[in-house]
Amino acid sequence: MASDIKKAIEKIKKEAEEMIKEIKELDSLERIRVQFLGRKSDLIGILKQLKDMAEEEKKSIGPLANRVRQDVFTLIQKKKNQIELEKDLEEEWIDVTLPGKEKYSGHQHIITKVQRDIENIFTFMGFEIADGPEMENEWYNFSALNVPADHPARDMQDTFWIKQKIKENNGQETRILPRTQTSNVQVRFMESHKPPFKIIVPGRVYRNEATDAVHEHTFNQFEALVVGKDVSVANFKHIAKIFFSEFFGKDLEIRIRPSYFPFTEPSFEFDISCTVCGGKGCKSCKQTGWLEIGGSGMVNQQVFENAGYKRNEWQGFAWGFGIERLAMMKYKIDDIRLFMSGDLRFIKQF
Repeated sequence: MASDIKKAIEKIKKEAEEMIKEIKELDSLERIRVQFLGRKSDLIGILKQLKDMAEEEKKSIGPLANRVRQDVFTLIQKKKNQIELEKDLEEEWIDVTLPGKEKYSGHQHIITKVQRDIENIFTFMGFEIADGPEMENEWYNFSALNVPADHPARDMQDTFWIKQKIKENNGQETRILPRTQTSNVQVRFMESHKPPFKIIVPGRVYRNEATDAVHEHTFNQFEALVVGKDVSVANFKHIAKIFFSEFFGKDLEIRIRPSYFPFTEPSFEFDISCTVCGGKGCKSCKQTGWLEIGGSGMVNQQVFENAGYKRNEWQGFAWGFGIERLAMMKYKIDDIRLFMSGDLRFIKQF
């Protein structure tokens, strides 16, 4: 009888080994475990019969049955680990022969990039970068810059006025507005700095006007201010020529035309030779050979007085332009509204 039981145990082991070898899924492996090691399995049944066997049979059959149970359990655990590993490898498998996926990372907005380029050129020429508040009072945005109280720029067609008013140190109320120009920083800077100095003022400005391909209600401006004892229009033209030639990567000429701005006297509109045709005349410059850039002029002495300087003690020039306009010229962009559109198809190009 003992020999028959031993043969049965060996047969159980052999069947278990063959069945475990063919298993591919964890669910099937669990069924095998129940079949060979469960409470109702043949092997456990044999172990339960040991109490009724003779002492000699117990000594020979007991260790054999326990060893086979342990061997089957070990085989099941190894198979389980193998199936789990193969599943993990299948999920993490990468075909190294496939082309890699392009990874897109963020970058500077085109306006930020152009502004940084401008700042780098001017700081190389010895200019400082100045900053000021975008929410400004009427004095610094208009009055200190010699803009008359009845000037059209102050009415609702050009300016976003804030309903709330603020009190100045003298107790008087004043209107506040999102600044219409970066020139507000001129007087603020001069109030706390003594000439000579050279500064640039890049920043966002706001205008109450309809938008189209070349006009926007919120845009970025750039301003330069140079103050000293012997500053002249010649200095302005020289600095402007260096800047624009460096920015566009080609030698450009500067032309000034008489104009009017309340905060400069004399005042000029300034142009650069066409960046497309080099001044020969083309569709981009309407056959004139020149591209209009912005306004400039010698700082009005009244502005110096408003900043606390003595009249005729200092002289200087100021000039500015729209950063978007420069970006449009350099990168051939035909609609200013694209800059603030949030359209990634546009932004990713730069």
